[in-house]
Amino acid sequence: MTTQSSIATVALVVRDYDEALSYFTNVFRFEVVEDRALTSEKRWLVVAPKGSSGARLLLAKASTPEQLAHLGDQTGGRVFLFLETDDFWETHAHFKSHGVKFIEEPREESYGTVVVLLDLYGNKWDLIGRNHRIVESEQ
Repeated sequence: MTTQSSIATVALVVRDYDEALSYFTNVFRFEVVEDRALTSEKRWLVVAPKGSSGARLLLAKASTPEQLAHLGDQTGGRVFLFLETDDFWETHAHFKSHGVKFIEEPREESYGTVVVLLDLYGNKWDLIGRNHRIVESEQ
C-alpha cells in the first residue's frame, strides 16, 4: 500500500491578521476556512479560494523582527504563489479594479495566460488561466 500525502497549508507571513483577512477575502475573494485564537496574540487563520480543494493559506502574523523583515519577500524575489482561475480576464479585471499591482502585461504561454502580480505585502504571485485543451492533450 502506498501512502499518499499532499501539501495542505502554506504559511504566508503578514503584518496584521485583520488587514490580511480583509485583503484576501475582498480582493482575492478567498473564504475563511478556519479562524480561531491560539493565544491572546496568535490566531490560526486559514483562507482559500472559494470551492477549492487545493492548498490553503495560513495567514501567519510576523512576531519577530526577523519575520517582519521578510514580509513580502519570503522567496528572495521569486514568484511565491500560483493562483489558477477558470476565467483569467474576469479575475484580472477584478484585481485591477481593487488596485492590485501587476508587474508585467498578461502573456500567453503553452499552458495558458499568465501575469505576475504583487499582493498587499509585495509577494509575487502568478495569476494563471490554464489552457485546458493543451493541458489535457499532454496527459
